[in-house]
Amino acid sequence: MAERTEFRLSGSGGQGIITAGIVLAEAAILEGKNAIQTQSYGPEARGGASKAEVVISLGEIDYPKATVPNYLLCLTSEAFRLFGADAPEETVVIVDAFVDTEGSSRKVISVPIIQTAQSDFKPIVANVIALGFLVAYSEIVTQEAAETALLRRIPKGTEELNKKALAAGFALAKTAG
Repeated sequence: MAERTEFRLSGSGGQGIITAGIVLAEAAILEGKNAIQTQSYGPEARGGASKAEVVISLGEIDYPKATVPNYLLCLTSEAFRLFGADAPEETVVIVDAFVDTEGSSRKVISVPIIQTAQSDFKPIVANVIALGFLVAYSEIVTQEAAETALLRRIPKGTEELNKKALAAGFALAKTAG
């Protein structure tokens, strides 16, 4: 792991982006790493732009925001326009398969996150599938740590659904070159 690894998760309010960021940070802390999570969202409760940033480090974290994200997740076309199109070249940009990247020369990894949630689970777990993908692809924490942190944050009665959704994200990462 690099001394400092930065994540920016973006999408639309109501997609669970902030929860995914909180779980990612908590998983890192469970593994003895330093982590901080920040968030911002538009004035709308649902539908407006939403962003969570997570900084994970083996050392001290002297600045809580992502300055040059190592990983950027965009679950909506608006999020890609706001954050992905102009992301630094070294940033790994991961977009949902429904995200419109036409006209951008930016190399992206397109993943069927929302489609997987809709067809195999429930749309509400798209954020958990995205979290599983990010964790597996970045290898920042173990699946066990992510699952433990996730189970602390979800409503009672949804444990099996969420564990399966997290595993689906890990499976998607295995096929994502």
